[in-house]
Amino acid sequence: MTASSYYSLFAAFAMAAVLAFLLTPPVKDLAGRIGAIDVPKDMRRMHKHPIPRLGGLAIFLSFLFTTLLFCPMTAALRGTLLGAVVIVVMGVVDDVVALPAKPKFVVQILAALIPISCGVRVDVVTNFNIFSSRPYMSLGIFSIPLTLLWIVGMTNAVNFIDGLDGLAVGVSSIGTFSILVIAVLVSEGDIALLASILCGACLGFFPYNRNPAKIFMGDTGATFLGYILATLSVQGLFKMYAVISFFIPFLIFGLPIFDTAFAIFRRVLSGHSPMEADRGHLHHRLIDMGFSQQQAVAILYVVSALLGLSAVLLTTTTLSKALLGIGCALILAASAFKILNHHRAALPHPNQSGSESKEKRL
Repeated sequence: MTASSYYSLFAAFAMAAVLAFLLTPPVKDLAGRIGAIDVPKDMRRMHKHPIPRLGGLAIFLSFLFTTLLFCPMTAALRGTLLGAVVIVVMGVVDDVVALPAKPKFVVQILAALIPISCGVRVDVVTNFNIFSSRPYMSLGIFSIPLTLLWIVGMTNAVNFIDGLDGLAVGVSSIGTFSILVIAVLVSEGDIALLASILCGACLGFFPYNRNPAKIFMGDTGATFLGYILATLSVQGLFKMYAVISFFIPFLIFGLPIFDTAFAIFRRVLSGHSPMEADRGHLHHRLIDMGFSQQQAVAILYVVSALLGLSAVLLTTTTLSKALLGIGCALILAASAFKILNHHRAALPHPNQSGSESKEKRL
């Protein structure tokens, strides 16, 4: 990548961050006028007073305006943005009137089919047949349902982890930054530019969403971030010409993917619907262990950062060295968590005043 490319990345990042920061206060006022308010009414919500949601609208608008200004309009990008508009409109309505799960799921499928129809697909995956001489396997017609599953699944995975102040937007920022670094290293300029814009939009909104949150991003923001991260990874990470490319997105988004899969598995085993809300997510468990909201979010940030670093290592070095580095990082993280958990009794009592624990429905 050239020096002008790096300048464009920085300029796009800065513009998206400034726009998101400036747009959030008027979006907060709008949320109050149209009734997009999160009222604490069950044990899963940890905030004690009503807080506006709809903050994701500021993230979306800043991303949209900056993308239109900096990025060349391709068929794939056009389809991605059109699908994002559908997701955001549904999110705004849901933040105001709380839509049922099934109609939301149908809309998510329709939104995902828009970029898929424009060529945003997972066409090949790593060939897991060790006896084959071909490193890749073409999916053929199965590329459509697999891509659909990935986009809809990621849309809801980010939505599921939006349970503490700053958690979903922070994890999304870390994941987006990981995509940005990988895209720069493999000279995927268009993907790097989109990732820098999304990362800037998230960080511009973050000051309003960190604990104690002044505004939640709501379904509008959580579903938009999940959707755009999914389509971004399909266009960049899944199409990398490396045998380990299939694993990279699953590493970067390992936290929301694991939390969602574990939630579905837990609910099905207990005889409940996978869409039924509960208080068993990873962030809930950390809170129940005695960690404060800030500490729980910090722990999950570290996990996301380690997963992102692992993805970068797998992209830039040999497999053996990458696995060695990942193993050392995991040992250090486990040791730090054990020490922190051992001394948590001496830490400040969990702050229950300002976080969002609104369980997201599909």
